[in-house]
Amino acid sequence: MTTTPDDRRYTDQHEWALVQGTEGAGTVVRVGITDHAQDALGDIVFVQLPAVGEEVAPGNPIGEVESTKSVSDVYSPVAGVVSAVNEVLTDTPETVNADPYGAGWLVEITVTGDDGDPTADLLDSAAYQALVDAT
Repeated sequence: MTTTPDDRRYTDQHEWALVQGTEGAGTVVRVGITDHAQDALGDIVFVQLPAVGEEVAPGNPIGEVESTKSVSDVYSPVAGVVSAVNEVLTDTPETVNADPYGAGWLVEITVTGDDGDPTADLLDSAAYQALVDAT
């Protein structure tokens, strides 16, 4: 049984987005893959992330997670600019398996020009869990 924390939002592509707070005129959103996604992938052996400063758009690939079974694209849940990448994953990609909602986060994206929560249109934990349960 996978867990779905209710403090963040989710995509139907199995990414999570958690608002970290504001930085200047932007809202910082931390992004990772869900427990369900890492469980389905199996042992993660490589993570490819975008460069800091890269512009991203919702639904567009921003990186890849490679496991012993397959390679999966990671999609941006929000529009903005990559403001941080999790450098730990370069040497220890299995951190995503061990702690997908904590130390295994992938990128932080700064969203500008949005008054309010940039993740508001994404799935809440109940809707995401229903999606997972239906598969």
